[in-house]
Amino acid sequence: MSHPEHPNLHVLEHPLIQDKLARIREVGTPPGFFRALVSEVAGLMVFQISRDLPLRKSRVETPLEETEVFRLAAPVTIVPILRAGIGLADGVASLMPEARVGHIGLYRDESTLAPVSYYCKLPDDISEGPVFLVDPMLATGGSAAAAVKVLRENGCRDVRLVCLVAAPTGVKTMHEADPDVPVFTAALDRELSEVGYILPGLGDAGDRMFGTR
Repeated sequence: MSHPEHPNLHVLEHPLIQDKLARIREVGTPPGFFRALVSEVAGLMVFQISRDLPLRKSRVETPLEETEVFRLAAPVTIVPILRAGIGLADGVASLMPEARVGHIGLYRDESTLAPVSYYCKLPDDISEGPVFLVDPMLATGGSAAAAVKVLRENGCRDVRLVCLVAAPTGVKTMHEADPDVPVFTAALDRELSEVGYILPGLGDAGDRMFGTR
């Protein structure tokens, strides 16, 4: 169900997601546990948001007889925004090991808060199926909007943005940039700080994930 104030936003309130998010937020959570929790939440989230993926009929031979089955109708691609998105990508891939993984490298200029691109590698046929764009934080929305633009330029029609926490500013930015991209998050936080960090947030997800600060 869409958020009442943001038509492009879906907040996933499953109890297991919320419990794990609480542990992710805690300042004392060590990097190894942090990474594991992020991966687990990503898997729980994608289980819910993949409910409407199209299926096709197929047939297989069981140990007893041939039977009709259903398989995904199109290839799924997971695209993390580097570097923090890798943690979510691992969780999604654990649920869908057959999915391909592309990468978009963006970092935020600390003075302008604008996204700067430094890497992009995507499957040649990425446009043939749905894309799960993953990044822990939707803060200003600049990086996510830039990544979606890259995917659209590569012909992607079904793009779904998955993040742990989002700020209202980022959700609005995404809606203005591309209202057809649904945003799935575990929590809509209060606001951005003066330097563009989500409040209450969970700190710098990349640094906490990889123990770099």
